[in-house]
Amino acid sequence: MKKTLLILFLTALTSCEYFEKQKVSSEEILSEETRELNWQEVDQYPAFEECRELMESDAAKTCFGNKVANYFYARLEAKHPVVTESIDDTLYLYLRISEKGIPAIDSMEVDSLVVAQLPEIKNWLKQSVDSLPKIYPASKRGIPVVTKFKMPIVIQAE
Repeated sequence: MKKTLLILFLTALTSCEYFEKQKVSSEEILSEETRELNWQEVDQYPAFEECRELMESDAAKTCFGNKVANYFYARLEAKHPVVTESIDDTLYLYLRISEKGIPAIDSMEVDSLVVAQLPEIKNWLKQSVDSLPKIYPASKRGIPVVTKFKMPIVIQAE
């Protein structure tokens, strides 16, 4: 009986390691979270005032894209461009929205025929971006982040 008690006592002493708590540093938690986050997606897309209440990400993205496109089309149409040949082409605008909600053009893909017919097209697009209404930036985990969009703009003129 004494041997059984002694063995039980020794087993209890050595098994206490199973009850020790492991301490995890905040740096380890942050590192793990950072690895698991998908940095290619945002929790909330950039938005104009009228799109802010949309919670579903696809609807918010569509609302933002449509508002930007409609704004560009209205600004370009107001220029009343005159062309000598008909144009039916798509140009691509790479739009960057900063973490402060400031829009800027990263780059543009414009066909040389469009530039030949509308030499001011790049300036018009830059002016349109500069005069966009207030944009609320995208966010990831409640923190404002930079986003980039590839915006197709259809140019049709006769």
